Amino acid sequence: MDNLIVYSAIILYLACSALLFFHLKRPANKIVKSSVLFSKKQILLAGLVALCLHSMALYNEMVSPTSIDLGFYHAMSLVSAVIILFTLIAVWRYPVDILAVVLLPLAALTLLIDSFNNTHHLLAPGSSNALIFHILSSIIAYSILALAALQAVLLSIQNKFLHDHQPGGVIRLMPPLRNMEVLLFEMIVVGFIALTISLGSGLIFLENMFEQQLAHKTVLSIIAWFVFLILLIGHWKLGWRGRTAIRWTLSGFASLMLAYFGSKFVLEIILI
Repeated sequence: MDNLIVYSAIILYLACSALLFFHLKRPANKIVKSSVLFSKKQILLAGLVALCLHSMALYNEMVSPTSIDLGFYHAMSLVSAVIILFTLIAVWRYPVDILAVVLLPLAALTLLIDSFNNTHHLLAPGSSNALIFHILSSIIAYSILALAALQAVLLSIQNKFLHDHQPGGVIRLMPPLRNMEVLLFEMIVVGFIALTISLGSGLIFLENMFEQQLAHKTVLSIIAWFVFLILLIGHWKLGWRGRTAIRWTLSGFASLMLAYFGSKFVLEIILI
């Protein structure tokens, strides 16, 4: 049954990505619109069904009556599911279908990898609500800022092609540059708030944030927090945008990625 859920989610993710891609490429005229088999909202609903199946598969694998398993591959798949949730919301609100076209197959891939690999990191039975809240806020922060990092990469590609006076190809599938920048900073603001809550809850409720095994994770997360803080201040006070915003966004996310997955990869994959 679990395999059926996993493969159904993967198929729906890939189908949703393909349909959104063809939806993006269609000419913008009424005749073609009237002949389109599925509307954008119907396609996104298919993506939402895939996400629900993904969540069911994760719940079956991660949650037991005594503990929660946050092993490397489970965590990677969980983060991809949260990213897809925010991606679907963003694509529903804004014409940034290209985000879903890129990320839906990646979510399918993480789900497939998770189904074939096993690493374990069990939360202790009876873990406090404060710890669970800290973990959830951390996952949400990472997911939103990962989405912002992808948005920054797409913005960089768009900037390069427009600077080289090559507005064709993939650029035609993207919304105007200004809209892309507005969405980028919306993602960064929300992600920064979630990261602040994550760090604050950890520093207030957890006693071992700076112990040897977690010290590097805490320090890297704090560095990322300062990077995004400086970026937001620079944007609001100095008008930072374009390449400057892209560089700071990717730098902050790189620090966060090392904090969240660097140690898990070393401890659970390399040193196993």
